[in-house]
Amino acid sequence: MTSGTTRTHLVWDWNGTLLDDTHAVIQATNAAFAEVELAPITLEQYREMYTIPIPRFYERFLGRLPTEAEWERMDGIFHQYYAEQRAACGLTAGVEELLDQWQRTGRSQSLLSMYGHEQLVPVVRGYGIEPRFVRVEGRTGPSGGSKALHMERHFEALAGVGGIAPDNSVVIGDALDDAVAAAHVGARAVLYTGGSHSRSSLEGAGVPVVDSLGEAVALAETFAA
Repeated sequence: MTSGTTRTHLVWDWNGTLLDDTHAVIQATNAAFAEVELAPITLEQYREMYTIPIPRFYERFLGRLPTEAEWERMDGIFHQYYAEQRAACGLTAGVEELLDQWQRTGRSQSLLSMYGHEQLVPVVRGYGIEPRFVRVEGRTGPSGGSKALHMERHFEALAGVGGIAPDNSVVIGDALDDAVAAAHVGARAVLYTGGSHSRSSLEGAGVPVVDSLGEAVALAETFAA
């Protein structure tokens, strides 16, 4: 473990990582698919086919990109159904202990999500973990895109917080896009198999892949050794 400004900072993803909401996402996706008369998909199909930006994911099932009108309708239905299902979702097993332990050892962590910022903040607060983070940030602007530019802005905001910089940070998420966003700013990444992608899909990112968030944190600690 290192000290001072070189201490490892963690950037956590929210959906499918800290929040165990993958089944809610599947239900909301199938509601969106019904809008364009697509058959429902399974969790396994979702994990094999999921990609960013989201319209490209829909294209894999439609055989074409959705029209602008279809996209707006599907996106609206998705978020409506997701909001209804999200309330029943819990944090991923062990999350509270991991966040608490990391903070207690004097290290920093933040949360960056592609869930809308105005929705994200009260949801995180509701789970009682907001004080664990130096910054909680959700997506601003249109949904469906990549996290890379959001990650860039996230680190611009973190620059004034105890010397937090990408080169001493580890992004922990469940999607290939988390690895892309980490690489975009020069941070390291660890990908977790409990969310949006299958292990075989995640392994294509060329970063460590783990089956638990405890493993992810343990790996992040070795990066700083």
